[in-house]
This record gives sequence, C-alpha cells and structure tokens, in this order.
Amino acid sequence: MLETTRRPDRHRYRVNPFELSDEDFRYKYRFSKRFGEKIVGIVREDLVHDPRGCPLSPEIQVVCALRNWARHEIQDDTANLHSVSQPVVSRTCKKVAEILSRNSREFIKMPTTLNEQQETIRKFRSIANFPTVIGAIDCTHIRVKKVNADGGQLYINRKGFSSINVQVVCDADLKIMDIVTRWRGSVHDSRIFRECRLKQRFEAGAFSGILLGDSGYPCTPYLFTPLLNPTTPQEERYNRSHIRTRNTVERCFGLWKQRFRCLLRGMFGDIETAKKQLLHVLYYTIWPST
Repeated sequence: MLETTRRPDRHRYRVNPFELSDEDFRYKYRFSKRFGEKIVGIVREDLVHDPRGCPLSPEIQVVCALRNWARHEIQDDTANLHSVSQPVVSRTCKKVAEILSRNSREFIKMPTTLNEQQETIRKFRSIANFPTVIGAIDCTHIRVKKVNADGGQLYINRKGFSSINVQVVCDADLKIMDIVTRWRGSVHDSRIFRECRLKQRFEAGAFSGILLGDSGYPCTPYLFTPLLNPTTPQEERYNRSHIRTRNTVERCFGLWKQRFRCLLRGMFGDIETAKKQLLHVLYYTIWPST
C-alpha cells in the first residue's frame, strides 16, 4: 500500500498593519496611516468575509491591495508579508478594485454647483491667466498583457504594445474629476472624447467653463486647443498660456503613475480586472496631497 505523508499544518500569525508607526506604515505601503484608515472606512461594509476558519480583516485586505498596486511587487511577496497565500492576494485585489469602482462616482466627479465651478476657474487662471478653464483633458496608455482573444490586435497602440487608452480630466490641484477606462489602445484620443458622456454634458450647457486639450482634439466652443502655426505676438502668448495651464494633466499622469507603480510598469491581469483596477485612482482623488 502506498502511504502519503501529510503536510504539517502551518500556523500563520497576522498582525494589524495599522499598529505600525506612521513612518513604518508609509515605508511599507507608500501612503500615510490616516490615508489607509480612510480607505478602510469606505470599503469596510462591502468587504463581507466568510466567518469560517481565519478570515482576513478589512484592514489586511485593503493593505494587501494597496501594497500590490503601489509597489507593483510579486503577489507572493505581498502574501508572505501578510501571512496569506498568493491566490488570496489575487482575489483580494480584484474584490477591493470592484468595490472602489462602484464607489468611484462619489469622489471622481466634475464640479456641478456654480460656486465649485468658479473656484476651479479661479485656480486655473492663477497659473497663467487663462480665463474660464474648468479642466485639462488628455489620454495616457496603460500597458496590459497581450490579448490573445479575437480582436486582441486592437489593443496594440501606435507604439507597438498592448494597452488601454485612458482619458482623464483633472483640475488645477491635479485632482482627477473624470475618467474613462474602457477603450483599447488603438483608439484615438479624439474618438474617446467624442463618444464620452462628458462631451454631451458640455454640449448641453452643464458647465460654465471650457476644457483645454492638445492638438489631437478638435477645437470647439467648449474645448480649446493650441494654435499650430502662431504668427502674431497675441497668438504666441495664447499658446504659452495654454501650454502652462494644460500642463496640469501631464503632471497629474506623472504623479498618478509614480504613486501606483502598476500603472507605470503595466497591469498583467485579465483585461476586465485591469479596467476596474484603473479606478483605484479613487485613492489618489480623496487626498491628492497624501
């Protein structure tokens, strides 16, 4: 008879990461403890877990996802740090991303009241004296793994790698106010804006200001682009003011990708999960200075 050796039980000892000092917490998770507590408070009610065995607390689930996204490390390393298995980290990241994507509209939104719009316009004007600007718009490519299904070639962008083309509108404080994450890498920036709901809201007169975009967008009454061949001093001043003001969205992309290294180096899960995880910019939009 064949005898099998039973693997000895391993006792995992989990500690509450929020018992760390502020300095150690920031070193491990790249955000302050206060910021992590804010995220836990948002998703706690939705992180329903199985009471059998040794369920993960909402605190550990959040920090697992946060560390995996912010540091973009191997999931095995995140699992070992928190005394869980790699499949648990994978499922936790997906679950937290889904919850954040459902709650994203509470934090990622355009200014609606007249006072909010006027305050946004005032902040943009203080940059380079460009009047009535309510947002800066642009797109950025987030690398994803090669898609082998039908239509996978449509994810290949002009630079030759598979990506999702993400449209973002931010304010003068680099806070993201609108985001579209569903388009494949081969789609042009102007088409994404042409078919998004934000364009319909501008055409319906929902906002008192305008957007600033680069030359890849068409120039419209609510979306101003730079002049391609300025010939007068007035046109040159317009371009300089436009570039300095619109530069906020470029800085927003840089800060966003540095804080979440998975966006800088690429997201290698399945496409639908990657699109949901892109909405974890919710972390960044709650407290941009964190």
